[in-house]
Amino acid sequence: MAEGSSEAIGGIAAEALQQYVDRIEKLEEEKKALAEDIKQVYTEAKSTGFDTKILRKIISLRKVEDHERKEQEELLDLYKRAIGME
Repeated sequence: MAEGSSEAIGGIAAEALQQYVDRIEKLEEEKKALAEDIKQVYTEAKSTGFDTKILRKIISLRKVEDHERKEQEELLDLYKRAIGME
């Protein structure tokens, strides 16, 4: 089957399927490049003395809504007190 063919095989439009596969592969490549860029930024931060584990935690916390974060922090404090960590 030639590329660009709209022939249906087993009820599947081959051209549409190929387009989806191509788009996904391109996005996966972009995702890999972005992951490398992020890794490089963490490396730079570490080389200037920042703790990357803490940076990752900050990034994670910033993704959470304020009220959800406060609720999680309250539960964490409660659990820590319950097992004698505070």
